Amino acid sequence: MVHLPHLLCLLGVVAAGYEPTWKSLDTRPLPAWYDGAKIGIFLHWGVFSVPSFGSEWFWQLWQGANKSQYVDFMKKNYRPDFTYQDFAPQFTAEFFNPDEWSWIFGSSGARYVVLTSKHHEGFTNWPSRYSWNWNAMDVGPKRDLLGDLAKAIRTNTPEIHFGLYHSMYEWFNPLYLQDKDNNFQTNNFVREKTIPELYELVMKYQPEVIWSDGDWEIEDWYWNSTKFLAWLFNDSPVKDTVVVNDRWGRGIPCHHGSFYTCQDRYNPGVLQPHKWENCMTLDRGSWGYRRNAPLFDYLTIHELITTLAQTISCGGNLLVNAGPTHDGRIPPIMEERLRQLGSWLDINGDAVYDSTPWVHQNDTVTPGVWFTKKADTVYAMVLSWPKGDKLTLGTVQPTPETHITMLGYKNNAINKNSLKMKRVKSGIQVVFPPMSDVKSQWAWVLAMSGVTPTVRTSPAPTVMSWITAP
Repeated sequence: MVHLPHLLCLLGVVAAGYEPTWKSLDTRPLPAWYDGAKIGIFLHWGVFSVPSFGSEWFWQLWQGANKSQYVDFMKKNYRPDFTYQDFAPQFTAEFFNPDEWSWIFGSSGARYVVLTSKHHEGFTNWPSRYSWNWNAMDVGPKRDLLGDLAKAIRTNTPEIHFGLYHSMYEWFNPLYLQDKDNNFQTNNFVREKTIPELYELVMKYQPEVIWSDGDWEIEDWYWNSTKFLAWLFNDSPVKDTVVVNDRWGRGIPCHHGSFYTCQDRYNPGVLQPHKWENCMTLDRGSWGYRRNAPLFDYLTIHELITTLAQTISCGGNLLVNAGPTHDGRIPPIMEERLRQLGSWLDINGDAVYDSTPWVHQNDTVTPGVWFTKKADTVYAMVLSWPKGDKLTLGTVQPTPETHITMLGYKNNAINKNSLKMKRVKSGIQVVFPPMSDVKSQWAWVLAMSGVTPTVRTSPAPTVMSWITAP
């Protein structure tokens, strides 16, 4: 049932503040907390976590695209009349401990969490009044998964901001399919499902991130995106702190939003003119949990830290996805990666949190060195220990005031002595201390003061080019 006052509030003309146009909405400043946070955790969790085969697109690939591997999987393992809805009672979440999840996230060093409230399958992880008998309270877990996690995070880890993913469309919803058959000249699905759900989520759970998706089949005018966002930024309970991504209609990604995601695993490798986010997965092949994922498909901790260094050096945030199991566990290998990341950040977080991009993003002489800046300190994140313990940097020039230390080097706390260095033809050479005297693993961070950037002698890379993830 659609409540008329809600829709009037959401879809009516905005009286003051931001207007329901991208030109107006794009003038809203980015809330400072988001840029300083740098690292978030993404959680893809739903009915698709039950078959946990292939990917979170299981239902569509099975009965929409009729992909042979999914059809064969169902024929071999389930009775002939088994439906996707039959998976829902098996989405039990009996081991879901939201306090334990919050402690894992706190240990990871993340500063925000984005939980899937509803994926393209339409199942809601909260007791939505707009998803009768297809939500986590009516079937399966029989609890408000979203609300329980939000409460635990806000209670146990107040440094973490709570956010939500929400799919605007649903693969097999009759209202959406009817609108699609009408060439989207009707929008009954949006009026009766998408917008009421978004309003319900904001008013009940007050998320500080709304990560929209499932928008790509039609432009934003169908979704009433700008009208919802105008309400969100003007009148909602999170109007001063909420951030949104760029997936609000076909043609909108990489053009409008608090931050841009552009495409999954977007990692441009060069500085961007607008705040952006690299949403990526610990499992290379899926956002949801896969029982059949081989070890090779999981990122190593070095690969994860490499991605982090590349991302924040170019002005982005890193959103690291984990896929919980149907019974409510964070898979141990994913938990290990998150805790390893946190242990690295405990030592090297000064180079990450509240940092800004430097003049140069990476070094011109030594590959695998990425830079950030905070106040008068330039940080060099070195992804490989240099041969012979000597690192040459081509983008850094020393001055008489140059002072270089390594984060996690035990002598730092004793006398604050600089590492040995000298000027060389290509820039500066830094002598690393014995590895056994350094706490950090996987990557090492130099903190440099009193240095100047080398003047670039070649044109900067194209701004919107990007590296394609494997």
